[in-house]
Amino acid sequence: MYFKKATLDDIDTIIDILSDGRNQLAEAGVNQWQGDYPSRNQITADIMQGSAYLFNSADDATVGAVAVVPSPDATYDTANANWLNTTDPYVVIHRVAIHSTHAGHGYATQLFEKIIAHITSEHPEIKSIRIDTHADNQAMQHLIAKMSFERVGEMVGVYHLDDVCYVYEKLIK
Repeated sequence: MYFKKATLDDIDTIIDILSDGRNQLAEAGVNQWQGDYPSRNQITADIMQGSAYLFNSADDATVGAVAVVPSPDATYDTANANWLNTTDPYVVIHRVAIHSTHAGHGYATQLFEKIIAHITSEHPEIKSIRIDTHADNQAMQHLIAKMSFERVGEMVGVYHLDDVCYVYEKLIK
């Protein structure tokens, strides 16, 4: 599995993957990404800022998408969190999805492993990685914990009114 930086030519592919992710969440009864988030404008901004990536399997099939956003990230301005890293640069993993046609192959775990390895080896200035997920998204919470992130707090109403999201952080050694 490998990842590549997305371009504007990839926007429809990313939208398709994230829309599929939205449908997977709805089918699981998770009220995350139901509505206008993530929007086409958000994905365009991710691409223009160089934060959007596509993940491909060994046979070059595009299986997933993710945004890796540099600090500071205003999303966390209202988080009630005990951050592990309060002074050094960090990145945030946002908008992670593996298309349902590629589910069950461990791609989500591989995606996280590749991102963490890339940040560790290519960006020594980054001292931590942050991520959040909806309180009802048990699958993502499990994956985040599996990747050794520590739950450091929560935030309410950032993406949609009354939504509770858990926030996590992983220190990079």
